[in-house]
Amino acid sequence: MFKDTLLSILERHELYISRCIQLALQGTYAAMPNPSVGAVVVHNNRIIGEGFTSPYGGPHAEPNAIASVQNQELLKESTLYVSLEPCSHFGKTPPCCDLVIEKKIPKVVIGTVDPFAKVCGRGIQKMRDAGIEVIVGVLEKECQESNKRFFTFHNQKRPYIILKWAESIDHFIAPIQRTTNRPFWISNTYSKQLVHQWRSEEMAFLVGTQTVLSDNPSLTTRDWYGKSPIRVFIDRVGKIDNSFSIKDNSVKTICITAKQDLLSTDNLIYEYADFNQPLVPQILDILYRHQIMSVVVEGGSHTLQHFIDAELWDEARVFIGNTPIVEGIPAPHLSGFDKVVKHRILDNELRKVYRK
Repeated sequence: MFKDTLLSILERHELYISRCIQLALQGTYAAMPNPSVGAVVVHNNRIIGEGFTSPYGGPHAEPNAIASVQNQELLKESTLYVSLEPCSHFGKTPPCCDLVIEKKIPKVVIGTVDPFAKVCGRGIQKMRDAGIEVIVGVLEKECQESNKRFFTFHNQKRPYIILKWAESIDHFIAPIQRTTNRPFWISNTYSKQLVHQWRSEEMAFLVGTQTVLSDNPSLTTRDWYGKSPIRVFIDRVGKIDNSFSIKDNSVKTICITAKQDLLSTDNLIYEYADFNQPLVPQILDILYRHQIMSVVVEGGSHTLQHFIDAELWDEARVFIGNTPIVEGIPAPHLSGFDKVVKHRILDNELRKVYRK
């Protein structure tokens, strides 16, 4: 009987933390570089309030959930479930744990500890010191996965890295010789729209010199609603002049270069790197300093392979075209990794085929 009771309590905790994760996923992209958190207020096994993190600079999940409770007196008899430890420091908003203490919520169940150094257990300890019962570690791995960008950024001191490219059915990313100076498209309308959705969701997109010279990409979000990412490009010796779209000053752009005499502006920032040393760790250090929590490495093949060879990437998104190129630039080579999502491009559709 006692074992059954403990099991039902654990199952109930997992049920409500699962709901917190669902809520957190609704705010993932707008909240960055903050984590997106979900919070649920439960009274007598009934949800009476819930919320998730507002866009960056706005209220966190806990005050949103608490404010949604119609009868505030019930908070003194309720349990607060939250996917990530309530913050304990003043940032753009006051500490969430102070609000929990102020509202006299007697019990808090937390999915995982916050890895951010200014929090990292301090919120938990502050609530316990105030007499609140705090349970930690319910669906811990799932909560960390829901904020994988945030955990990667703080634990590994680098952004979460997504590799992305399109390849032909015979594994080339472009023909060796082009008949025009326009981009060579393997993708279709649906895959282009999906890429623009990704641009609205991640903090930065990165391309190499040759991709800019060959394709003149803008890297802005046009075929999907949302913000444009920070643009990052590599230009060792200054081959890319102001006529290219990536230097149009429309959004924040970072140029990784070996030249040290270039003047930055508000929207075009030059960052020096020593190209005689391993380049990828230097790029990631630069992005970390700019508080960039996620980056999509879009190409070309040489740039992508640098990240692969350095074993510095977290997932890959690969489009597979429906026609061969026969003679072309080989696609990057991946092996022995379980986070590769492939999308098959057909004439009138886009189909996710498998996760390798």
